[in-house]
Amino acid sequence: MQEPIAFHYWPTPNGWKIAIALEEMGLPYDVRLVNISTGAQFEPEFLKIAPNNRMPAIEDPAGPDGAPIALFESGAILQYLAQKTGRFGGQTARAQAVVGQWLMWQMGGLGPMAGQAHHFLKFAAEDLPYAKDRYRSECARLYGVLDRQLAENAFVAGPEYSIADMAIWPWASLWEGQQQSLDDKPHLARWLDQVWARPAVKKARALHADLRKKTDDRYGLSILARD
Repeated sequence: MQEPIAFHYWPTPNGWKIAIALEEMGLPYDVRLVNISTGAQFEPEFLKIAPNNRMPAIEDPAGPDGAPIALFESGAILQYLAQKTGRFGGQTARAQAVVGQWLMWQMGGLGPMAGQAHHFLKFAAEDLPYAKDRYRSECARLYGVLDRQLAENAFVAGPEYSIADMAIWPWASLWEGQQQSLDDKPHLARWLDQVWARPAVKKARALHADLRKKTDDRYGLSILARD
């Protein structure tokens, strides 16, 4: 029996990504909570695993060639888990390339822009109309891109559910907090419901959900831009 993966986690969109993947892939894991509201991500022991002081991170005792491996950055972790299991990463070189491009789209675009939108629209100490308009507008543009992609594909990277969906859904599911509308994005709305219907997604989203509310109440969703 495989030794569990140590999963360094807090209930934020980036944490949800890895929780979804671990559940979808049926990999055993032990949760190691990293309380970002108290600065646990700066503890020396965690920095040995994730030197960029961000979660999530994993430690896999059964890494490549049977040797342990520690990884940070949610996109890199998703790629690693897909390669480890041979699932959800694309079954051909072409499919892998398409999955990879949408994963990078989330990492470089939707995640940072949505995180900043949450911060400036809801929790910034100052009212900064320029910042609000910038990040709200950029989220709208990105969701337009996503809606057009989903108009022609069942899932983000094509006909098959993949790590690209696992990466994008946690951020897109918070569209209301980014002051977005789905009225003109029917394909995005369909996909959000389709992914949410998956048992693994529901289980992952529920993982320590009580801690998320406590963190939000105390610090606000600005933490999303930092995880």
